[in-house]
Amino acid sequence: MWIANSYGKINLGLHVLEKLPTGFHRIETGLCFIEWSDRFEVQPSEAYTLNLSEKSIPTDDSNLITKAYKLFDRYIGLNRHYSFNVIKNIPAGAGLGGGSSNAALTLRILNKLEEAGLSKDELIDLGRTLGSDVPFFIKGKPGIATGLGHDIEPADIQPDAWIVTAYPNFESSTAEVYQNCVPNPDHDFSIKGVLLEEEIDQWQFLLENDLEAPVFTKHELVGNIKDQMLEFGASFAMMSGSGSTVYGVFEQDFVAINAYESFYKLGFPANLTRPNFEPDNGIYRKD
Repeated sequence: MWIANSYGKINLGLHVLEKLPTGFHRIETGLCFIEWSDRFEVQPSEAYTLNLSEKSIPTDDSNLITKAYKLFDRYIGLNRHYSFNVIKNIPAGAGLGGGSSNAALTLRILNKLEEAGLSKDELIDLGRTLGSDVPFFIKGKPGIATGLGHDIEPADIQPDAWIVTAYPNFESSTAEVYQNCVPNPDHDFSIKGVLLEEEIDQWQFLLENDLEAPVFTKHELVGNIKDQMLEFGASFAMMSGSGSTVYGVFEQDFVAINAYESFYKLGFPANLTRPNFEPDNGIYRKD
């Protein structure tokens, strides 16, 4: 059996710059990791099987793990098949990239177990059709995403601070949120400039997520959680991606722990990420 962790992400700001004729959007966003993760257990099998601890999530061809598995088999080929047992912790439809992270790890696991020898760039080329965040998770480093979100420029933007992430117990539709967003090509500040040049205590005044407005209009609770993060003492708070999860960046550990515990007691699934967190991207053999 082989084991590995599939980590979530948050967006440090998100600018929707332009809607393209294809219906997709040109964006700019900062991407970094949180400690919220799913656990993969993979072993050889007579046929592909996928078992998820969260039974409400389908395991058919709509699942990104299944899509990634079949994509690898179609274009690279498999010498044998594998069963996947995945303990799901990252909420679905939460703006944390759980599905894309799962797809990226599936490709990396198959590349290792099949000894296919694909480079990260080759895996990215293979997986970019699976989701805009898949290249980020294959790279495994924080960075600035531009274009459709596929183009990742590595950048040292993992916060040197605690991150508290809270999920409001409902999903947000990415397609619907983008449909109700008004693109803005002329922001006052670039996300890259703010993240690389400004201190965390300035982010609240300079960073924006253009997708917050349509989500807050429909789901007042999401905006309330953001306000609560700030009231708990966050230096910066924002919705991640297209929602529905909200995170706060805290510079003092006891303040962050209090916020995390408070959200947990209120019934919101929550996560606490350490300063300068680096995900463990290893794939380990379990004897």
